[in-house]
Amino acid sequence: MLVKVIPCLRDNYAYLLHAPGSREALIVDPSESEPVLRELAAEQLDLVGILCTHHHLDHVGGNEGLLARLGSIPVYAHTSDRGRIPGQTQFLADGDTFTAAGLTFDVFYIPGHTLGAVAYVGQGSVFTGDTLFAAGCGRLFEGTPEMMYQSLNVRLGALPDETLVYCGHEYTAANLKFAAHVEPANAAVQDKARRVAEIRAKGLPSVPSTIGEERATNPFMRCSAPDVVAHVKGRLGTDRSPQAVLAAIRSEKDDFRG
Repeated sequence: MLVKVIPCLRDNYAYLLHAPGSREALIVDPSESEPVLRELAAEQLDLVGILCTHHHLDHVGGNEGLLARLGSIPVYAHTSDRGRIPGQTQFLADGDTFTAAGLTFDVFYIPGHTLGAVAYVGQGSVFTGDTLFAAGCGRLFEGTPEMMYQSLNVRLGALPDETLVYCGHEYTAANLKFAAHVEPANAAVQDKARRVAEIRAKGLPSVPSTIGEERATNPFMRCSAPDVVAHVKGRLGTDRSPQAVLAAIRSEKDDFRG
């Protein structure tokens, strides 16, 4: 699978996907239509599907423009987002598998950021929207810490280390600054922060990450690490569970200014 990262809005990413040698393509989370249409024209590709990770406008704002320009094509999203995703035609549930543009994806239901969030897993990659970021996770707008823990550490955390992670925003440098605040002695965080600084200085995206890197650097996937638990112990009550640790880290991150 070939993946083209398309910057949108201020710091969003959409992803154009196609199989080698095929003119059929899919787009993940088109924040706006024009950057996607330009890339389709440049690559001489035909869009045959829109994959939406969740309902927020900065991930689906381009749906209507693409449909108006290209005609009726399938729009994939979780069944619970019915009525919240422009043009949605495919209503997905956890464990579903589908094939489009010659590419096959498994659907992971990953609530936490929103109640309808899904990830698309296939060809050694996962598209996580705003649930899992490189070195971070999305705010808990609709879900609970327990949901987010399950989504990050059980569902996504079960993927192989080498799985490429394509997330919804360019937040990596800021997230690594917070990760270093939580775990100042974590050498993996320090090393990745250096690499990301070099990449961003060249104007390149910091994505993809990998699941293995996230296990090593993402505090929200390290809720049992002794230094992470120690960092938030003052915020914990009698509940010292990993879910409570995630809740405490997320609360601190909401107010973190670095």
